[in-house]
Amino acid sequence: MKFGTSGLRGLVTDLQGPATVLYVTAFARHLLDAGFVKPGDRIFVAGDFRPSTPSIAASCMAALQHAGLQPINCGAIPTPALALYAMSQHCACLMVTGSHIPADRNGIKFYRPDGEIDKSDEEAITRIAARIGDEISDLSALPSTNPDSKAEELFLHRNASILPAGALSGLKVGVYQHSTVARDLLVDVIAGYGAQIVPLGRSDHFIPVDTEAVSTETIDLMTGWVREHALDAIVSADGDGDRPLIADETGAPLRGDLLGLIVARFLDAKRVVTPVTSNSGIENAGDFRVVRTRVGSPFVIEAMNTAIAAGDQAVMGFEANGGVLLGSRFTTPNSTLSALPTRDSFVPILAALLLAAKERRPLSEIAAGFRLPYALADRLENTAVEKSAALMAHLRSARRNLDAFMAPVGTVSDISDIDGLRITLSDRSIVHFRPSGNAPEMRCYVESEDAKTAASLLEKSLALVRNWMRNH
Repeated sequence: MKFGTSGLRGLVTDLQGPATVLYVTAFARHLLDAGFVKPGDRIFVAGDFRPSTPSIAASCMAALQHAGLQPINCGAIPTPALALYAMSQHCACLMVTGSHIPADRNGIKFYRPDGEIDKSDEEAITRIAARIGDEISDLSALPSTNPDSKAEELFLHRNASILPAGALSGLKVGVYQHSTVARDLLVDVIAGYGAQIVPLGRSDHFIPVDTEAVSTETIDLMTGWVREHALDAIVSADGDGDRPLIADETGAPLRGDLLGLIVARFLDAKRVVTPVTSNSGIENAGDFRVVRTRVGSPFVIEAMNTAIAAGDQAVMGFEANGGVLLGSRFTTPNSTLSALPTRDSFVPILAALLLAAKERRPLSEIAAGFRLPYALADRLENTAVEKSAALMAHLRSARRNLDAFMAPVGTVSDISDIDGLRITLSDRSIVHFRPSGNAPEMRCYVESEDAKTAASLLEKSLALVRNWMRNH
């Protein structure tokens, strides 16, 4: 087991039982040792709709109870709802979810009473797990209890007061419900602002929806739905509801970094933190200063905290997957939003729909008006971690290796090695190779002058990776 860009991840067969007990016990001991909690304190637990989640959550609660804490079951709710409630109660929490990855995998996200654990916490938990591994065995799972509904109620209240009453009247919005834990809350919140809702694609089996690299199958579904129902937009989220998906009136998804930019303007942010994978045009797209980080919410949160400690006001972050993190308290015309330094899908969805409702223009036209460089992303799935690491090592070992590898698509003019390899070509196009931090995938991000060129560049760049791995 290992920590990725967002929590602990692994195959269900590896995570269930003793591994869950081990790492959750290590988490509890770290909280107690560091003084974040004391014996007997409450700790909240929630999960997504994966088939393996209930058993893993039950093992989590057994381990927490055995470690001297009081686990409270919050049921199947979005990760930001769990985090918001736990922070409001000054309690730690954990979320059982694999987010957007396939159902044969799962994970656990850990939160201190003040928010997500950071990299130093991950290191401490890993050290404790290594030390106590021999003394940990599987525990009898705690019996299922009726979930505490207060977390969901608080999250609903927060999102029902962001916009003015009736702010989305006149819009017809499809909600792609699939298997996300956000599916019912999305309907309630958006309908509460006056939009006409069309529920779509609700599923009893888990469907992995990646909002950063939206599959062709998902786009085909949305394209058909917008035509069939004459929709202004389709909204959805990933499995645990912390990453948004918004498609325009043609069924084309809006990029997550564009959604982050829309939120930054909506909230009048002054400092924006975003990973290097977000669009290169962000720096010139608003009245705010931008900080770039490695990929992963811990790095975004660390940079937000640094900015706040330096005296910055109105600090927020977002990732290329569209998840928005609020480092500061923000005031909207209708309410005050408390800080929520974890990914949230609801604020970007509401901010984008508000633009469409206010301007009475199609979302596709609004998106084009931002004039960002055209960006695309995709991934090679089921790519051995060792193969990805070998390719990255080869490209980094000598400039001639990188030049030769990239020659079929262009001439290398500049390189950034903040996270993966971000390569600027002589025509100012960008290709960014980055092995996923939490799944056996090689991700590729590209930017170019137009959609056709970007699509071609992405296809060719992924082909380079595929061919190299086939021959090595």
